[in-house]
Amino acid sequence: MHSTVTFKTARGLQNAGVACLRINFRGVGKSGGEYDGHGGEEEDARAALDWLLERYPGVPAWGAGFSFGSRTIFGLARTEPRLERLILVGFPARVYPIEGVDKLDRPALFIWGKQDDFGTLADLRQQYPRLPESLEFQEIDGADHFFRRFTKELEEQVQDYAERALSSSST
Repeated sequence: MHSTVTFKTARGLQNAGVACLRINFRGVGKSGGEYDGHGGEEEDARAALDWLLERYPGVPAWGAGFSFGSRTIFGLARTEPRLERLILVGFPARVYPIEGVDKLDRPALFIWGKQDDFGTLADLRQQYPRLPESLEFQEIDGADHFFRRFTKELEEQVQDYAERALSSSST
């Protein structure tokens, strides 16, 4: 929740006019519980989504995450129709088996640093040569998994994507 990448992703969304809620998964920081690894973290994200949508009924819901968080949000999206759009930063395609990316049924932005040791667009395409047209991919040249020295570019990419998505949904 307090990582620079998570903060900059949220700031890019906020700059585009999207309300954001950042959370820690169970056992992280001062949150209760322990790492589950079997879907419990997806339930943490679902609980946060429930909370947010109770306070803002009727607004479109997006899910975003960084690294393990992107994998978790992707997993949640497979069973959560309320998530209309995803932003998956540092998606760890190289280090975790992630099933079903080729069946993702909603728009999504994937962002990596080109030097990300946890996965890149090339790693994702190696696993899934055919991907839905509703998916958008960005790589930031020179950036590693934590976007060191490139967090401004990350924030700008997220903001640009969100602004384009919002303007296309209002027309």
